[in-house]
Amino acid sequence: QVQLVEFGGGLVQAGGSLRLSCAASGRTVLNYAMGWFRQAPGKEREFVAVFTASGGNTYYADYVKGRFTISRDNAKNTMNLQMNSLKVEDTAVYYCAAGWPGADYYRTGRYMYWGQGTQVTVSS
Repeated sequence: QVQLVEFGGGLVQAGGSLRLSCAASGRTVLNYAMGWFRQAPGKEREFVAVFTASGGNTYYADYVKGRFTISRDNAKNTMNLQMNSLKVEDTAVYYCAAGWPGADYYRTGRYMYWGQGTQVTVSS
């Protein structure tokens, strides 16, 4: 079992930055892909970014590409999401996830473990 806890959410003005962190416990996540998803009120949970287990590749949703950066520290069992140039439409609960999604890294159903989420609110 893997437990995931997110940190770092909050309120920020449009154009500002936030850094989210995800701490894993229970077992090492070295061999898991780790991703970030978000869910806005009334909307489905959507993919944000992923850091694959093998090869260390990263993939981003088009709507965050160039603004968000995902990173991970396997030695510390942590993952981060640096969010810059935030927009009002980035407002959502952000979740970290771990699993073996393969090529379907953008699908929520491909991840085994989820954190409880952290709220990010971007004001205009």
